[in-house]
Amino acid sequence: MADPKSQKFQTLTGMRDMLWPDSARRRLLVDGFVGLVGNAGYKEVVPPLLENLGVFRRIGEATDVVTKEMYDFEDKDGSRIALRPEMTAGVARAFVQHKPALPWKVFYTGSNFRHERPQKGRYRAFDQVGVEVLGPDDPDVDVEVIVLAWRFFEALGLEQVRLLVNTLGEHADRSAYSEGVRLYLESRRSELSGQAQETLQRNPLRVLDSKRREDKAVIGEAPRISKYLSEAAAEHFGRVCSGLDALDVPYTVDDRLVRGLDYYRRTTFEFAADALDAAQNAIGGGGRYDGLVEDLGGPATDGVGFALGVDRILLACDAEEVFAPPVTRLDAYLVDLTGGESARDLTHEIRGAGMSADRRFGAGSMKAQMKAADRSGARFAVIIGSDELVADEVTVRMLRRPDDGSHSDAANGGQGGPTDAQQRIPRRELIEFLRSRK
Repeated sequence: MADPKSQKFQTLTGMRDMLWPDSARRRLLVDGFVGLVGNAGYKEVVPPLLENLGVFRRIGEATDVVTKEMYDFEDKDGSRIALRPEMTAGVARAFVQHKPALPWKVFYTGSNFRHERPQKGRYRAFDQVGVEVLGPDDPDVDVEVIVLAWRFFEALGLEQVRLLVNTLGEHADRSAYSEGVRLYLESRRSELSGQAQETLQRNPLRVLDSKRREDKAVIGEAPRISKYLSEAAAEHFGRVCSGLDALDVPYTVDDRLVRGLDYYRRTTFEFAADALDAAQNAIGGGGRYDGLVEDLGGPATDGVGFALGVDRILLACDAEEVFAPPVTRLDAYLVDLTGGESARDLTHEIRGAGMSADRRFGAGSMKAQMKAADRSGARFAVIIGSDELVADEVTVRMLRRPDDGSHSDAANGGQGGPTDAQQRIPRRELIEFLRSRK
């Protein structure tokens, strides 16, 4: 039997570690999103990672998320629980439980979990940001949430994003449309791929999402939702489109867009990044889910929102060469050749003054400590040798120029360059020196 101590543990399939600078870039993206939606009056909600399995069954018993992908298990008390595969159902459950005042405008950030085949930009643990608005039936709310997502992509610098919009009509409209699609697809079942035939048994509308080549011809001749729309649903969708026109947000009406979850009604929308492969270019979407709150035991309450995939968005940013990882630099790195006490005290003094500082722990030569200082990205190395200690002074060496962050001539032990590249100053003047050169 193998020694368990010799086992090399790795991340599970579909999971990953996120290290710096990727972690810093993700944080910057999330912070930008929070700032944008916060300016529009949205407040944060943090639903739990675990919910009663029944909450997510409201997504749709015929969807892959429920039937194949959820991480669900029996709790120690015998109840069935699940890791959240998406956020909207949990937010709707929170609304039913806490009964906040309407309209309830909230945003969320965080991880979801689906046991699906990992692919580029899609992991089994994946991050999303999103918003939900519960209460208003006004199509202008649909416009607001769509435009928020669009402005977020603009803020990241993305230019190759397409907005696709559609309507699934009222509940009766969707039901009639689903039946019409089912009858049509059944009549041409033999022409569909095996996967599409399986999907047809569970959810006819999901067949319309198929990207498989053998299904395209059949899907292209399927019934259109426009033939099933009630007057009210058509009017609602018309108002959404006119609102997007008024706010100069370009879009394409795609009457094949049904989205993957059963709770959608009326407006649906999706964002596609053309810089990515067509089969994996969806970076977010959403729509109306009027009726979901009722399904969870609450009063009749309209709702609309979106979720955006952080990993896919960052891939799109890479493809367009925008939103680069942030450059973070320390103000100072302490190099102490006298035992470490001075580095300890000065590090905390600099941080206490609102600036950034770090140091090397343990003994180290001048060369080793200067290499560590350079790797840290610090602008200045603050050196304390025996002479400086006796004179109550420090030597400040510029490692990077303030204009472009490039190495100065004095970096790594060089002595050339401008007068400011290296100088000895009284220890008591160090804070003001660093502050004056930020």
